[in-house]
Amino acid sequence: MKFHWFAEVTYPHLPADFPQKHKSAWVDPPVSLMDPTKVGEMYRMFLRLMEQADREGFDGLAVNEHHQTAFAMSPSPNLLAASLAGTTENAAILVIGDSIALYNPPTRVAEEMAYLDCLSGGRLIAGFVFGTPMDSVFSYGTPPVELRERFHEARNLILRSWQEQEPFAHNGKYNKLRYVNVWPRPVQQPRPPVWVPGSGSIETWDLVIDENYCYGHLSFSGLGSAKPLVDGFWEYVDKRGGDMNPNRMAFTQICCVAETEEQAEKDYAEAVRYFYTHNPTSPAYVQPPGYHTQATLQAQMARGGGRLTNEDRMKAARGELSFWEYDEKGFIIAGTPKRVRERIRELATSLRVGQLIPTLHMGNLPEETAAKNTELFGREVIPYLRDLWADQPDHWTPQVSQQRVAANAPTPAGVGR
Repeated sequence: MKFHWFAEVTYPHLPADFPQKHKSAWVDPPVSLMDPTKVGEMYRMFLRLMEQADREGFDGLAVNEHHQTAFAMSPSPNLLAASLAGTTENAAILVIGDSIALYNPPTRVAEEMAYLDCLSGGRLIAGFVFGTPMDSVFSYGTPPVELRERFHEARNLILRSWQEQEPFAHNGKYNKLRYVNVWPRPVQQPRPPVWVPGSGSIETWDLVIDENYCYGHLSFSGLGSAKPLVDGFWEYVDKRGGDMNPNRMAFTQICCVAETEEQAEKDYAEAVRYFYTHNPTSPAYVQPPGYHTQATLQAQMARGGGRLTNEDRMKAARGELSFWEYDEKGFIIAGTPKRVRERIRELATSLRVGQLIPTLHMGNLPEETAAKNTELFGREVIPYLRDLWADQPDHWTPQVSQQRVAANAPTPAGVGR
């Protein structure tokens, strides 16, 4: 099993009454609440934490793309990735991913991702995302009915630009280029591994099955909420005769590791509450007409929301759950290393997940606590879960990073906690 360090780059200095005074942390939160100097300090903290994760034996370092939001201030994941590609040695650089429909021309993504692969020595994972409605539609003005067409035109152009040996012309519907001749090219040939995150769209399932990409369900609601969707994905893969290898499925999970359960609550309760309460999203930005197809909407309605009720979600967003209720309902996995790895084993086997993306910083968590979380997870959780899916080949993590992580894995600090 593989583990990729991740955190939403959340602005940690919003006022306590932000959720009551502002309808959304996306698209239109007041910029007067943001201090650029503190933003710089925040970025440097995240880079330090990911550099630490590289030393602690994590398989990948994940960065993503969002726009006009205090929840995830990562407008260009390639910028964060460029810093990490030059300062880390082992872990994959997981760009999950670039919102390629928003780039004109998309060859900019091809060039930048190739740069990352060259700089890192062949450690790039190329993630392509459609982008949330808040990002793609409301922040960047893409008509929702055009988003999928733009995405696929961009994806095909990027992949072709990495492989063609001669300049070629691209005469697409949304991009027209007389000369395409991308320099540099990726170290990994014919291309780096491709991941595509999704929220349950049938069309995305067809894409990842047809191309054998890694599919990522990037949820912060846990096992109970995700199980109907993930089970539906695997049933669909099986029905279509796709690759059932667990390593082509990725999943995010907030994890809070401490020496004791009492210490876990003391260390993480405030940050977990901040993470869930300071991310309101206006309903006006969530589901614009045309963003999802009729087939996907029907499938989502048929699946339902799993064990989590709407009341559970509302209580989480209002901060009305206790720390251990967040854990019980699956929003987080918390406690000692032993308890955390037992819960992760249950999650991974139940969902058939081979690529876990543990979220080890959340909300306004202090850096020293996130560093402890990273160390405990790297030394006392990861080594005890390596046996999961060990009999399955992993075609979705770069070979050089797999080799380097295995050669430099730290010795576990303790057993049986």
